[in-house]
Amino acid sequence: MSDLIHVNPLSAVGKYMPCRAGIGLKPEHFDVILDTLPDIGFFEIHAENYMVDGGPFHFYLERICSHYPLSIHGVGLSIGAAAPVDEQHLSRLRHLLDRYQPALFSEHLAWSTHQGHFLNDLLPVPYTQETLRHVCEQIDHIQNRLGRRMLLENPATYLEFEQSEMSETEFITQVVRETGCGLLLDVNNVHVACTNHNRRALDYIQALPLEAVGEIHLAGFAIDSDNDGSPLLIDSHDADVAPQVWSLYADTLALTGPRPTLLERDGNIPSLQTLWAEADQAEQLLRAHREAGTLRHA
Repeated sequence: MSDLIHVNPLSAVGKYMPCRAGIGLKPEHFDVILDTLPDIGFFEIHAENYMVDGGPFHFYLERICSHYPLSIHGVGLSIGAAAPVDEQHLSRLRHLLDRYQPALFSEHLAWSTHQGHFLNDLLPVPYTQETLRHVCEQIDHIQNRLGRRMLLENPATYLEFEQSEMSETEFITQVVRETGCGLLLDVNNVHVACTNHNRRALDYIQALPLEAVGEIHLAGFAIDSDNDGSPLLIDSHDADVAPQVWSLYADTLALTGPRPTLLERDGNIPSLQTLWAEADQAEQLLRAHREAGTLRHA
C-alpha cells in the first residue's frame, strides 16, 4: 500500500497527504515548530481561525506550510441546517483553500446556525429522506464552489431524533455514494456516540463506507452522567486519547489500512513535545499496518 493518498480529485492543483500522524496547529507552538522542525506528518487548522487576509496567523502558517503538508478542517458551514450554506462564508473558505492548497479539507455532518443566529455547538440532524436530499444538495454545492472533494466527519451525539428513518451509518453511506464526498472517520466520536446510545463501536465502523475514509481523527473525551446515572461521554478535545479509543483505532486500521491520522487537542493545550509523543503512538500503529501490508503483498 502506498504511503501517500490523493483525496481531492476535483482540485486543479492536487496535493498529497502522507499516511502519517499529525497534530492540530496551535499558536502556542508556532515558534518552537519553526525553530525545531519536528518530525510530524502534517498539521491541521480550523478554517474559521484563518478567514482574514493577513495577520500573525498567516505569517506563521505560510512558513510552516513550506515544511509540512496541511489539512484544513471547517467548523462553520452548518451543512445540516435547514437554510442554504452562507455564501459569504463559502467565498472566504474558497479563498483560504486556494491560497494554501491543502491536501485535505473536511467539515461536519451537523448544524450550528438557525435564522441568522450562530450556535456554539455542532448539533445532530434527523436521518430522514428529506434531510438526506438536503444534505446531499448542500455538499454538492459546497464541492462545486470549492472545486474540490470534501471529507464529511461523523458526529459525536448525545441525543437522537425519534423521526429518523435510517441509521446514522446508512445515512452517511448514502451521502458518500450520492455526492462522491469522502469520509473523515472520527474514532473518538464513534466511541462517544456509541457509548451514549448503547451501541457497539466496531459494528458502527464496519457499517461505514470505509473505502471513502481519507482521514482519521483521535481525541480525548470527558465523562459525565445522564439523569438515570448512565455514563454520558462528552467530545471535549481537552484530554489525552483514552485507552478504549486507542484500541478502537487499532481495530479501525485493520479494516481501512493506514490513513492520515490527526490528534485533536483544543483545550488544556500541553507542550508540543507532549502532543508529539501522543502522535507518535498513532505513528507506530500506522507503521505496523504499513509493514503488515507490505508483507501481505510481498
